[in-house]
Amino acid sequence: MLSGSEATRDHDQAEIRLMGLILMQAVSIGIAIGVFDAKLWIDLQEPAINGITYAMAAFAVQGLAYYLFKMFFQQGMDEKARIASQERERRSRYRHMEMSFDRRRQDMELRMQEAQMDNELRWMEDNPGKSPPWIQQRVSSESTGTGDFQPIIPTHEAEKKQALNLGLSYDDEKSSTTRGSDGKFKKKDD
Repeated sequence: MLSGSEATRDHDQAEIRLMGLILMQAVSIGIAIGVFDAKLWIDLQEPAINGITYAMAAFAVQGLAYYLFKMFFQQGMDEKARIASQERERRSRYRHMEMSFDRRRQDMELRMQEAQMDNELRWMEDNPGKSPPWIQQRVSSESTGTGDFQPIIPTHEAEKKQALNLGLSYDDEKSSTTRGSDGKFKKKDD
């Protein structure tokens, strides 16, 4: 399955090849008409034979262009396609290896849990009516507070500080203010 960028790139490459084909046909037909108009080649009086002759000439020009394209460009394009194919195969193998390792790891974890469960069941069968030691450890560590959580209790006395005075105190009657007729705060003694 192709990703979005690969599909777009393949679509663009197909468009480029199609435009190249159309351009090559137009050029070869133009060359054939130019040769016919310059009377450089066979110029018979019958239009059907002239058409067939110049169609074969256009085909020969296209064949020559295709041969030159294959000779000069196709090898590089094939090499790029081979490298891209190898890269896709490598990514696919890597993805399969990762999936295989994940599956193996999950299987190993399941086997370990199964073996642990078998050991616990065997202990319970051998010691009916007793609570298992691993449960006793959990209960005793939670009740005594020796589990993982240990709160930090400060060992110093807290320092008491006076409250900050931000300019207005309700405790002090001298500093209490009221609004005047203009809406501004005024002190009582004003």
